[in-house]
Amino acid sequence: MTTTGSDRLPTSEDDFVVTTCGRRIAVRRLRLAAADRPISRVTLDVGRDQGGEPGAWASLTADEARDLARLLLLQAGLAEHGTESADPSGKASSV
Repeated sequence: MTTTGSDRLPTSEDDFVVTTCGRRIAVRRLRLAAADRPISRVTLDVGRDQGGEPGAWASLTADEARDLARLLLLQAGLAEHGTESADPSGKASSV
């Protein structure tokens, strides 16, 4: 079933996004309370696909999360405008 306009299912909540192919991608904070130095990470959990295949999980430092966000925003902008970025070797990249 294809949905469009107001019939389309919500694609995001406070801490997750549901892709058009049905994967739920959750973004949360993980805090490990070590006695001498607490550790805080941003987690990215790509859930199972519609066929039940397992997803992936990553734990990122705050700087890594910011780098990922920057790259996602860059690629989203390129996708919206139909342009391609070039990698350092000069080859076009569609990622």
